[in-house]
Amino acid sequence: VEGIGAYGNAFGVPNVGGEVRFHPSYDGNCLVNAFAAGLADADKIFYSAASGVGMPVVYLGAKTGRDGVGGATMASAEFDDTIEDKRPTVQVGDPFTEKCLLEACLELMASGSVISIQDMGAAGLTCSAVEMGDKGGLGIKLILDSVPQRETNMTAYEMMLSESQERMLMVLKPEKEAEARAIFQKWDLDFAIVGETIAEDRFLIVHRDVVMADLPLSKLSSSAPEYDRPWVETPAATPAPALPPIAPIAGLRALVGSPNHAHRAWVWEQYDTQVGADTIRRSGMGAGVVRVHGTRKALAFTSDVTPRYVKANPFEGGKQAVAEAYRNLTAVGALPLATTDNLNFGNPEKPEIMGQLVGAIKGIGEACRALDFPIVSGNVSLYNETDGKGILPTPTIGGVGLI
Repeated sequence: VEGIGAYGNAFGVPNVGGEVRFHPSYDGNCLVNAFAAGLADADKIFYSAASGVGMPVVYLGAKTGRDGVGGATMASAEFDDTIEDKRPTVQVGDPFTEKCLLEACLELMASGSVISIQDMGAAGLTCSAVEMGDKGGLGIKLILDSVPQRETNMTAYEMMLSESQERMLMVLKPEKEAEARAIFQKWDLDFAIVGETIAEDRFLIVHRDVVMADLPLSKLSSSAPEYDRPWVETPAATPAPALPPIAPIAGLRALVGSPNHAHRAWVWEQYDTQVGADTIRRSGMGAGVVRVHGTRKALAFTSDVTPRYVKANPFEGGKQAVAEAYRNLTAVGALPLATTDNLNFGNPEKPEIMGQLVGAIKGIGEACRALDFPIVSGNVSLYNETDGKGILPTPTIGGVGLI
């Protein structure tokens, strides 16, 4: 499955777009690229950059467990016959707790307690703390004994790399501690001060009065070493051989019997397309459209890529993915605003795969500049290989436009 874009339904988000593709190269590495968009008042956006020395670092949400330990590294690993050994790296989500966390965070933000806030995603507590400190030019000290845990005898390694869901990290205004704690207690969620910001460029981790890690924080983020991998340009594709004549009825049967041309509505029909009663254009029709409640505006969403084009010519295939997203938005009357890219490739240590990545990025960049269609976010999924065979290069482009 190549991807389902602009959808979700955990908290009343209508599923309004996306596409499903099948190819044998994905058999061992199924891809799901999910694109969600929200609305925010420009003067009420909270950032993740920490500020101020000696400010409390607060853990919010659900307790930490052993699920998802090493999930980020698993996502960047080839699969082979040891795949079952990786099962514990999968996170266990809880939509009800996440809904509570969402509401508690909104209430917390309205209370004026937040200096900075960040979700604990890939690499959990490690990534969120490092990014929060580095963006603010500060160090972070964490006392792991204070981390809420739902399993016994967890090691510092497990706590720092757990990807248990429904957790946030916040730098708090000290005078607001009691008010902030009361909000999370009301929602039956954990609230624990687990550390503080420090002036030095240090990431200091203490567990049971033992220093488990002490290293320059910026070296894990903004000043981390960067790869410059060798790559080779993708050779020009050879023309496909001429196919023998085929009878019209047999050809029609082959088309309608192909997974890529068959009825695939069962995928998006599992999700509600009408949440909030603002959906104008539903799934299955290119770009989906949702009106902005209480206004005369609407937002259009699309998610596009044609992997076989990228394989044949990464540069042109990258351009084509951006152009298709742009066309789908303009086709419903929207002004394309911005994109997000999901760069799904095989093992970049292989020069030919790295060449696909380089070519696709160059093509995406040229198209975005020509169309004034900037990339404002994105993610990368590499090492998508099973038993040494990589997926088709799949740089999915999610786009949003305004009507």
